[in-house]
Amino acid sequence: MLTSDESELDVKHHSFFTTMEVAALLSPSTTSFRPHFRHPIFSTPSRPFNSPSSAALSNQLNRKKSPVLRPLHRTRKKSIIAPLPSSSDTCPPTESKPPPPPQGAKPIPLIISVAIGMVVYFFIPRAPELTPQAWQLLSIFLSTIAGLVLSPLPVGAWAFLGLTASILTNTLSFTTALSAFTNEVIWLVVISFFFARGFVKTGLGERIATYFVKWLGKSTLGLSYGLTLSEALIAPAMPSTTARAGGVFLPIIQSLSLSSGSKPGDPSKNKLGSFLVQSQFQSSGNSSALFLTAAAQNLLCLKLAEEVGVVVSNPWVSWFEAASLPAFVSLLASPLILYNLCPPEIKDTPDAPAMAAKKLELMGPVSENEWVMITTMLLAVSLWVFGDALGVSSVVAAMLGLSILLLSGVLDWNDCISEKSAWDTFVWFAVLVGMANQLSELGIVSWISNYVALSLESLSLSWPIAFVVLQGAYFSIHYLFASQTGHVGALYSAFLAMHLAAGVPGGLSALALAYNTNLFGALTHYSSGQAAVYFGGGYVELPDVFKYGFIMAIVNLTIWGVVGTFWWKFLGLY
Repeated sequence: MLTSDESELDVKHHSFFTTMEVAALLSPSTTSFRPHFRHPIFSTPSRPFNSPSSAALSNQLNRKKSPVLRPLHRTRKKSIIAPLPSSSDTCPPTESKPPPPPQGAKPIPLIISVAIGMVVYFFIPRAPELTPQAWQLLSIFLSTIAGLVLSPLPVGAWAFLGLTASILTNTLSFTTALSAFTNEVIWLVVISFFFARGFVKTGLGERIATYFVKWLGKSTLGLSYGLTLSEALIAPAMPSTTARAGGVFLPIIQSLSLSSGSKPGDPSKNKLGSFLVQSQFQSSGNSSALFLTAAAQNLLCLKLAEEVGVVVSNPWVSWFEAASLPAFVSLLASPLILYNLCPPEIKDTPDAPAMAAKKLELMGPVSENEWVMITTMLLAVSLWVFGDALGVSSVVAAMLGLSILLLSGVLDWNDCISEKSAWDTFVWFAVLVGMANQLSELGIVSWISNYVALSLESLSLSWPIAFVVLQGAYFSIHYLFASQTGHVGALYSAFLAMHLAAGVPGGLSALALAYNTNLFGALTHYSSGQAAVYFGGGYVELPDVFKYGFIMAIVNLTIWGVVGTFWWKFLGLY
């Protein structure tokens, strides 16, 4: 219904409307009137005159008995205003929407995960050496691990359910169950995610990689080495392989490839993009294995080793010393091997240095935030290396670095809050570490170790052979996992216990398993976060991911096995 203001406005414009209606009726091709102006009465300029509000307006016009309209009514014997269309005429046919995804846990993985723990608790006889509490915790732990593999819920959510079950069944007290949430290593992992965010936010990581492209990018192979070495350089201060892949290196590779006419999902991807992605993907595991702080799973490995009884002294330096030679050899060999396995069609990239120089010019001089980031990370890395001598722990050094970034405004608290992966890792990491600690306290780990030791003794395997067999098994099982950290949480402690039971030196066992944890991240397109990032770029085919993943796994294991054997002997690890 029209308001009084609208009625007054209608009278003022009456002659205009009637004239327009006559024109519309005289047009042989027009069956309804659609004014092409914006009148104050109409809320939208394109609403047809036969809309409900238009019909009401026309009824008022008809009641005024306009002399212009009266003859037309007699001759046409038809109302000027077309009848209101039915809802079927005005509403376009709606497409059937797909049903919404099911909420909550996935039923089949949920049933299997819970069933594993129930079977162990109710149907497998408890070993006489173990208490009922230990057996009950083992059942809950196995269900938790099964859920990490089968994923009925996200990892953090499933770990929280395991934590709740351990408290609800009085297996662990509330204080004991949550004791690992104050663990220093866990907080170091969380702060490491914030450092990675700072590298991406300030653009420092991209700047460093672009400089390497400028210096080494005249050929395709040189370009690959530039990207590989730049990742190794920023890895200790950017402790997330996934963040380095998605925030720094894949965007650079995409830009270089597209400028060379190499497009994702197109045969032209073989010109440049496919090789660069494969090379960076396969090399990233060695960059992560080179430094303790280059990946979150590295810190988790050493913490779990400590729970089993293997303590690595001066961890940052010890880790780097043992990894340095085999990692550098693999970093130098990987691009060259892939250059021959999947050769790019473009061998020379003379424009790449110029493009990098132009990009650096557009980026401008190093910003104040980048300088703060550089200074902060140099301080943090220095304290990680020399902290033991100064009495500063690794987590305190990281806390100091984060405090500087917050005070300077390089990061704000919203950046920390919105880093969901950090808090998700914090929850499930703390739950697993807490359970692993209690499994050791209650004698589960020693019981498994003794059982494995007896089995290996029956096979009469020497510890070097047992070391090779166990390392190969630990590596190969990753085909069943979609997360490196999930693999560590599920199997690292058990395999370390097996090594110790077989007589393998503890330090060698702990570090070798940890290095393998990084190397198997390039086995498949689902084997790690960075794998999903690089595969999602569209430059590599799925069969190639599996093929080159398997080949490079053999290459890396051979290099680390041969070079590492002599190097670790020289360092006195065995």
